[in-house]
Amino acid sequence: MSQILIVDDSRSIRELLTSVLHGAGFAVTSAEDGEDGLSLAKTNKFDLVITDINMPVMDGIELLKCLRALPEYAFRPILILTTEFSQEMKMKGKSAGATGWLVKPFDPTKLIEVIKRVLG
Repeated sequence: MSQILIVDDSRSIRELLTSVLHGAGFAVTSAEDGEDGLSLAKTNKFDLVITDINMPVMDGIELLKCLRALPEYAFRPILILTTEFSQEMKMKGKSAGATGWLVKPFDPTKLIEVIKRVLG
């Protein structure tokens, strides 16, 4: 069973993602900001990380850079799930090492398809 880390400051989004992903057979852990997510990632082995961009304490771009600096997350899939859709922000995400970019609100079926694709 694939282990997924969700990092989002919105409790309702974390709960929705957890419900959708559990329903698809994934194990889910969630964090409310980048710092909390980074701490969890350092002490657990996740197959995939899904993060928001705009969060307090540490944003998603900074989290992405910190994760990519860790050997165990250098090539692990990391998806951005955010309300941000500007080309500039997408380029920041790509240059920080994002595997993919999804915009909220999301379609649960498409999200599961993307997750299955990036997990192989």
